[in-house]
Amino acid sequence: MRLRIQLTTWPHRALILTDALRLNCRKCDGEGGTASDYGDPETGEYAGTDWEPCTCWDENRRRVLLPFPGRPRWLRRRDTGRDPWAPSSYSDEPPF
Repeated sequence: MRLRIQLTTWPHRALILTDALRLNCRKCDGEGGTASDYGDPETGEYAGTDWEPCTCWDENRRRVLLPFPGRPRWLRRRDTGRDPWAPSSYSDEPPF
């Protein structure tokens, strides 16, 4: 197991300890899996990509090291609908 520290934002902000890719893997060449494109059988156009994860890496192996607390209510973004740097009264003059 090769460990690395990573920042995650979902479902909450935290530092996690996760498994790293094996860079010298012969199956996936250090990419963690193999991507294969496929097309629509009727039209032959591109329809998507299948991702087959490699056995050298487990993307679900992770542990939370340090959860970050949420911001206090007074620091959260407030959407007042107006520009905070704009003057207090509206001007009809064009900017040029």
